[in-house]
Amino acid sequence: MNKKIVWILVITIFIVMVSVSFLYLLSHGNPYTKYINNNHVPTHLNQKGYTKNDIKELGYVEPKYLINKNFYHGHYMVIFKDEPNMTYYYGVTKRGKEVRQFCEKDVLLKDGVTDLTEDKTKHSEKKCVSSLKNRD
Repeated sequence: MNKKIVWILVITIFIVMVSVSFLYLLSHGNPYTKYINNNHVPTHLNQKGYTKNDIKELGYVEPKYLINKNFYHGHYMVIFKDEPNMTYYYGVTKRGKEVRQFCEKDVLLKDGVTDLTEDKTKHSEKKCVSSLKNRD
């Protein structure tokens, strides 16, 4: 094959691979961040005494806005059975891989609108961290 054709083919494949990777990250988030959250947060919840019977829904979520730069971008959201209208968020620190609960919680109001609250609630941890600070 001609060297020029080979180079064009290599460059085309490279551009396609970079584009597909970029679109994957936009749609699904960073797989490393997801792995970190999926391994650390359930362990933290177990250490706090929560079991599968206490939890209605949990899983990794990728926020669409910037968060505290001391934490990995992805969150872990938890909805407890005894507070089905309240969504708690947990994050993992970049340094030390410590799990912390974020102070901001989503509350589903009666009219179907979701509001943000930082009030102390039933499952609030004593020390929470703001996900909306330190975002520069």
